[in-house]
Amino acid sequence: MRRTTSAPSALTPRAPLPDAPGVDFPVNDAERLRRVTLVALALLISTLFLWMIRDFLIALLLGAITAGMLRPVYVAMCHRFKSRKKVAAGVTLGLLLVLVIIPLVAYGVVVANQAVDLGRQASPWLRSVFGAAEFSHTFERYPALRPLLPYRELILQKVGEIGGEIGALAVAAVTAAAQEIITLGLGLFVMLYATFFFLTDGRAILRKILYYSPLPPEDEDKMLGRFLSVARATIKGTIVIGLVQGALGGLAFRVAGIGGAAFWATSMAVLSVVPGVGSAIIWIPGALYLWFTGQVGAAIGLTAWCAIVIGLVDNFLRPVLVGKDAKLSDLLILVSTLGGIALFGGLGFIIGPIVAALFVTVWDIYGDVFRGVLPEPPPLSRPSFPSDAPPSDPRAKA
Repeated sequence: MRRTTSAPSALTPRAPLPDAPGVDFPVNDAERLRRVTLVALALLISTLFLWMIRDFLIALLLGAITAGMLRPVYVAMCHRFKSRKKVAAGVTLGLLLVLVIIPLVAYGVVVANQAVDLGRQASPWLRSVFGAAEFSHTFERYPALRPLLPYRELILQKVGEIGGEIGALAVAAVTAAAQEIITLGLGLFVMLYATFFFLTDGRAILRKILYYSPLPPEDEDKMLGRFLSVARATIKGTIVIGLVQGALGGLAFRVAGIGGAAFWATSMAVLSVVPGVGSAIIWIPGALYLWFTGQVGAAIGLTAWCAIVIGLVDNFLRPVLVGKDAKLSDLLILVSTLGGIALFGGLGFIIGPIVAALFVTVWDIYGDVFRGVLPEPPPLSRPSFPSDAPPSDPRAKA
């Protein structure tokens, strides 16, 4: 009877080749060709796969970040349901839907309706404020504007056109969002499914990805730690601070009597990602509107509230929420946030700083690896090439 041997399982670790210990590559031409072919096929198929799912990469990334943020809740549910991972992940996603996603969707509907109403009211309001009689009264009240009196009709015409364009833009934006509802719903489904999958099997997936990486463990830990720290800092800092500033600004607009408080609150929350100016882009025009409509007390109150309370929220909350997690300069955070929004859309305020953090980390690792090769830079206190020194004459050295 002939004895047969079974093929080794894919999960069975293979013993290292005797002639290639460690990371040395074999010198055999056939083995080298095999490795090159496998690498080429892996790159080609991986590129094709990523191109195929390119529309869902953002949803997968959001799923991974959401799973990381929900992991404490998931662990608590695992203890409660006696380590039944799928049940714990399902309950965690249910809490996410009930407490976060459904209220956000309802709030988004309110904001969209207010945006449409404000857009439709913009043109009539501008005509009422800058009408012929009101405009003449403005010239009489402010003598500095009298040189513009000959252009009154042209200004009135342009104001009407601007009001119409504002209304059309608001309606068009809401209409475009409504047309993309199917795409948004599909992306939300993929994100939730990915979150469930990453909660139950995320550690195994991450371990597999790190196994295929040729980087040493210390470099992998450094990049992974920077990714997690910046994602955590962005979520806690940007989103929480934006929500607080938007809520305080919307409350102030509501008390001051400005319509569409939910819309303006959302605008201030979104613009809070811009350091320095942020929500001031919204509340300063709001205060000017109150001033020019004769509500001087409300304008002063709105300005004081937004400048003091909302302006200090970032200074007090950011060190507490973010701490030293980001480890990025304010300039790098600004350009990465704006660049991320320009490239990835609204979610770029999360992706941009993460890419910037990985960029800095990769160059830090590069500097550590080639520390013995890279030359030391000259001291900046003594410039090597003074700009004021006259050029030397080569004939004098001769």
